[in-house]
Amino acid sequence: MPIHPPPLLRTALRAVMAAFLLCAAARANETLRVGHLPVTGHAKFFVAKEYGLFAKEGLNVELIEFTNSADGLAALRAGKLDLGAFGTTAPLVHIAKGANLRIIGGVMGEDTALVTTAANASGVKSVRDLKGKKVATVRLATGDAVLRGALEKVHIDWKKDLQIFELKSPPAVIEAVKSGQVDAGLVWGPFDLRAEEEGLKVVIRSKDLSPGHPCCRLTVDEKSLASNPATWEHFIRAILLAEKFTRDHHPETIAAIAKYVKLDPVLLEKAYYSPNLDQASDPNVKGVIEFWATMQSSEFIDAKQSIRPYIDTAVYKKALDGLAKENPKEPYWKGLQKVFSQRDS
Repeated sequence: MPIHPPPLLRTALRAVMAAFLLCAAARANETLRVGHLPVTGHAKFFVAKEYGLFAKEGLNVELIEFTNSADGLAALRAGKLDLGAFGTTAPLVHIAKGANLRIIGGVMGEDTALVTTAANASGVKSVRDLKGKKVATVRLATGDAVLRGALEKVHIDWKKDLQIFELKSPPAVIEAVKSGQVDAGLVWGPFDLRAEEEGLKVVIRSKDLSPGHPCCRLTVDEKSLASNPATWEHFIRAILLAEKFTRDHHPETIAAIAKYVKLDPVLLEKAYYSPNLDQASDPNVKGVIEFWATMQSSEFIDAKQSIRPYIDTAVYKKALDGLAKENPKEPYWKGLQKVFSQRDS
């Protein structure tokens, strides 16, 4: 005989189901404005959009492109974005100045390269060789803070011992190096490969200066996180599904990237599946704390508070654990849970 729950329980179940459907409908009807950079490292956004992974999670996502992290974070602070995926430096600088932001996940790590001309390459073997030189960076880019931290460690004052020029984009940095306006410049993938195609040389990589450092972080306003935790859980689920997709489907991944990054697909594949790019989506608490400490010691920021309260791991963990529970035989999710225990506990 079928089991019929008591009337009060039936009423409660109907209320719960109605609330669930209402939340799902709200997610589907609401457009999330997500800021990104036109880089291979942001492939997960492109894959999730093009292959319906956002839609599968009940999300309507509009991807909005920015040329640099500084402009993107300004848009997030102004309420023009719901989430920003920009270099670690940018959200930390804003938090240092009082912004009530929360890091809820990551997009990528490492991936920055210092390039110079072939003629100058032999003279730049380490950051010590940058003393007295002109160096171009992209304003509030991750590599910018990594470089200043590395200079501080070898007792070179980046404020006095060299000149750092903050430009708008990696192509602008490449042109400044090629034209001789600066001696070296910091770019990220796939622009490091593009620089090499144009005759420049990669002389230092950020992963050698700060192994395992985080790059672009998923950043939201604290009020948005507090009022819409379920929305952000579904967003991270889509990102995690896209992360796995990129591992299993190389041609499809490159096809998605090519719609947003207008470069040779061969170069895009080389850049995305590069050993210099960490593709983990976890918040990387330990990495962000270390990055914050480096920014403090190098006087990139003037802030005494701990960065830990500004990193939320609960949403990411719930999304990951949910996927692992739904797919108990899938080793990929178990691997990410292990990474989470190492980086975020």
